[in-house]
Amino acid sequence: MNRSLLMLIVAAVVSVAGTGMLMAEAKSDACCNECKACETACLACADACLDELAEGKTDRKNCIKACQDCADICGVCSKIAARNGPMKATIAAACATACEKCNDECSKHKDDDTCQACAEQCRTCAKGCQKQAKSK
Repeated sequence: MNRSLLMLIVAAVVSVAGTGMLMAEAKSDACCNECKACETACLACADACLDELAEGKTDRKNCIKACQDCADICGVCSKIAARNGPMKATIAAACATACEKCNDECSKHKDDDTCQACAEQCRTCAKGCQKQAKSK
């Protein structure tokens, strides 16, 4: 095989492999970005609920706990997705579960814009993490 043809084949293989890596990176980036946004929304919601708890709204305790757990798991998930770690599917599945539970809790507070925004972000994040979990 002549050298030119060999170089052309190598270039084509590298190009295709590179495209696959870029697609995998894009999926991880989407998961990473959704998790970062969800972490922020959950922290903001927990903070707002703490203020309401101080005002006597005792129904916010479970919301605060769910938001704190979700924020922590989202933070870890975004880091693992960013580095394409070997546990990304496992943590993404756990993150999806945490987001679903947080969504369920925040959705109960229909009168609270922060809770509703958090619930929406949790739904979005859960969908992205479910995809990430399946992509092993």
